[in-house]
Amino acid sequence: MSEPRIIVALDYDSLPQALGLVDRIDPARCRLKVGKQLFTRSGPAAVTTLVERGFEVFLDLKFHDIPNTVANACRAATDLGVWMVNIHAQGGRRMMEAAREAVGDEGPRLIAVTVLTSLGTEDLVELGMVGSPGDVVLRLAAVAEAAGMDGVVCSPREIAELRRQRAAGFLLITPGIRPAAAGLGDQRRVMTPAEAVAAGSSFLVIGRPITAAPDPMAALAAIEGELE
Repeated sequence: MSEPRIIVALDYDSLPQALGLVDRIDPARCRLKVGKQLFTRSGPAAVTTLVERGFEVFLDLKFHDIPNTVANACRAATDLGVWMVNIHAQGGRRMMEAAREAVGDEGPRLIAVTVLTSLGTEDLVELGMVGSPGDVVLRLAAVAEAAGMDGVVCSPREIAELRRQRAAGFLLITPGIRPAAAGLGDQRRVMTPAEAVAAGSSFLVIGRPITAAPDPMAALAAIEGELE
């Protein structure tokens, strides 16, 4: 089986709730994302428990602070055995370089967040950022690659242009993925799984279409079918 592209977002209030879903899916078929909600309530045990069960974990805490603080946080994430960790590209080049040094070449994949998929042009204008979300994503991705990041988190709408501009091995992690029959939720810039992969996405972050399904493994298999 080829490397799984799907990362299931565990947006739960507690580890027991998350395990109710995790026990119903195959670690060979997907990775798992632990974000702020679950990590704040359950702490590092949420990560170590999932790793012990055979899952590769994307720790989605979006570190954004002074370089030394982010470096130490990334070092701590590495010690947890995560597969991937992310930081905010808007923290700047020095912060990203410090994180890269802390993680090293043998540590988890280090990904920079560009523009949250909930933000539109009017939101960026209010924050004083020039250009559309796509323009900002492209600028931040260029800095991230120069700072040694393995890839970026981006909206599916930016995938094709990023693929043209960045190195072939640069990873594109895309939330805002919705199967054709699913609703948009609070995401604005979305694509179906097949569209995102065709455009050049490396990994797809998918939450509610799988976690809220009556049969999560069947939902995961249906998305795999779309990709095939």
